[in-house]
Amino acid sequence: MGAVAPGIGPTPVDAQSVETQSQEMDDYSSPELVAYGKRSPYVTSMRQPVNGRPSPDEFGLVFHIGTPLQDQVGAITPSALHYFGTTRGSFVPHIDPAEHRLMIHGMVDRELIFTMDELKRFPSVTRLHFIECAGNRSNSRHRTIIESHGMTSCAEWTGVLLRTLLEEAGVQDGGEWIIAEGLEEVKGTSSLPTAKAMDDIIVAYAMNGEPLRPQQGFPLRIVVPGFEGILSVKWLRRIKVVDRFYMTYNDYGHLRQDPSDAALSYQIGPKSVITSPSGGQELPGQGFYEVRGLAWSGGGRVSRVEVSTDGGRSWFDADLRGTPQPMAHTAFSFNWTWDGSETVLLSRCIDEIGQIQPTREEVAEFWGRPGVRGQDNSIQPWRVERDGSVHNAIV
Repeated sequence: MGAVAPGIGPTPVDAQSVETQSQEMDDYSSPELVAYGKRSPYVTSMRQPVNGRPSPDEFGLVFHIGTPLQDQVGAITPSALHYFGTTRGSFVPHIDPAEHRLMIHGMVDRELIFTMDELKRFPSVTRLHFIECAGNRSNSRHRTIIESHGMTSCAEWTGVLLRTLLEEAGVQDGGEWIIAEGLEEVKGTSSLPTAKAMDDIIVAYAMNGEPLRPQQGFPLRIVVPGFEGILSVKWLRRIKVVDRFYMTYNDYGHLRQDPSDAALSYQIGPKSVITSPSGGQELPGQGFYEVRGLAWSGGGRVSRVEVSTDGGRSWFDADLRGTPQPMAHTAFSFNWTWDGSETVLLSRCIDEIGQIQPTREEVAEFWGRPGVRGQDNSIQPWRVERDGSVHNAIV
């Protein structure tokens, strides 16, 4: 038997430690784990409350909880980590899919009521799309990416195109808007142009290969690609075709009241954010790092992402991971060697229709007042200190 180098050979086994580990091991032959499984106990990424409101609050209501983007690998957000936003903190409805119905009425030739089984008999589509809350924005108080950007996620959605159902009902002349209503306590509804409904809105019953989770609208929701998240009504129960724009409960405070430009208020992006290194993380020392992030746009596919490692003085093309999909997160990376000096990391997205992600100063100038108003798609700066700590660089 050959000699063993000092310090590398076998060490005495702690019998108590082995026994403790054995007791803590999951029994993967148990009926529960055979039926559905679970993640490793060493994987601890979790959603967290955002927007400064505790969840649950003193009334037991869960308001907004954000996705831990700093831990995400690739463009798809796991269903269990998809951000969750409610309409004014209402309770999640408990819905029996066998009893659930979707009604389509209003300015249509035939008022229709569908069961879930009937909806699943229609031709389906499966598409990758992001959803983002209009309140997803960064300010100087935010320390981490989950606080600044956690209210966006991207999933694979399966369902029936709303166009298919509207064609079945027959939209009448003058029916230029629809109202979508969910089964929330507050009866949250959203107004949407019929043109968008006839384009790419999905009446979704599945997410990432399984039925929707209750927090994501089980058993039925709409996904409105590229538009602000509150319009993707969950727990969908009816669609009404109407002749005008209505300021519904969900729309109030989010959109302008002029119907001629209301739809233009809906679109998100273009937008990007560096997820690693990002606020709250720490670089162990000088040397090579892969800068990673996500980019997306309500205007279509991501065409290009640029990264700056010197505070915006110079920009370089990042590598896009996979083929960008319309209105979906696109993962990107950039190879960087850190020399140990203080610097600021930035990213900016350019989409397929030529829109370029603006700086905070450009957004403020657009609104004609200090600070960022409206939907904030401005560039997020992360400052890397000499000690390797990473901080939000917004002042």
